[in-house]
Amino acid sequence: MLAIVCPGQGSQTPGFLEPWLELPGIAEALRQWSEATKVDLVAHGTTSDEETIKDTAVAQPLIVAAGLLATQALGTDKLDPQGWMTAGHSVGEITAAGLASVLSPVDALEFVRVRAQGMASAAAMEPTGMAAVLGGDQDEVTTYLENLDITPANVNGGGQVVAAGSKNALAKLAENPPEKTRVIELKVAGAFHTEYMAPAVADLQAFAQTLSPNNPTVALASNSDGAVINSGEDFVDGLINQVTSPVRWDLCQQTMMDAGVTGIIELLPGGTLTGIARRAMKGVKTLAIKTPGDLDKAQEFIAEHTQNISA
Repeated sequence: MLAIVCPGQGSQTPGFLEPWLELPGIAEALRQWSEATKVDLVAHGTTSDEETIKDTAVAQPLIVAAGLLATQALGTDKLDPQGWMTAGHSVGEITAAGLASVLSPVDALEFVRVRAQGMASAAAMEPTGMAAVLGGDQDEVTTYLENLDITPANVNGGGQVVAAGSKNALAKLAENPPEKTRVIELKVAGAFHTEYMAPAVADLQAFAQTLSPNNPTVALASNSDGAVINSGEDFVDGLINQVTSPVRWDLCQQTMMDAGVTGIIELLPGGTLTGIARRAMKGVKTLAIKTPGDLDKAQEFIAEHTQNISA
């Protein structure tokens, strides 16, 4: 069984799309998608600096577009739907919605535009941020954070909890981390998946009224509790709720394990989720897609982890 997973904000790096523009049709697709996102995806994926692509209004559309172009390059629409499943981390859930045909690529990109702009505006209201807490006991870490008035916004498994809150609270966390942990500030511009993001919800709810989501064509796990969602409308509702709710990636990984997943491919810009999986999903093979040179390896990987299903 194969899982194709979609990374979230913070996975982008300057120039990461440059080698992809050499593939047929990619530059044209990015230019068309730039209209849907109102973001110059070509420029931001090739020449923009780190500070520019850290901006939430840029980063989120860029990451979703990157994941969608990788799915096109992989030809995921030709796979046996019984042989694989998908999930996305945070904004990567929108990529996963496109991958599972809940939303068309254009609808997914328009959705992420509204989400990104709303979250960027919410983040500008107060000085907030996020930090990864590595190591320690998960329950003890989450309790420690809550006592500091910090939200455990991403519970990722594999000894990683991402804290979100005010800059002052995060500074106290960095000065006095939980026992047997280390704290790393993340390159994001707000306290995502917390009540700080509440101002972004209304516009997303209004935009969702214009959509006609399809039911997923493959098994699609939700960030809220790891459950497989069969209704497209329910999944879109979950995308909206996710803006102010924690990401339970640990539960998504448990769902994959329970489904018998033997291999995980992480879409562009890959690396973060496969790193977590190597720690949390022992025995499951991983492959991160970073450059077009990874596509041939990915096809072999797909064949290896889906052949027993379709035989």
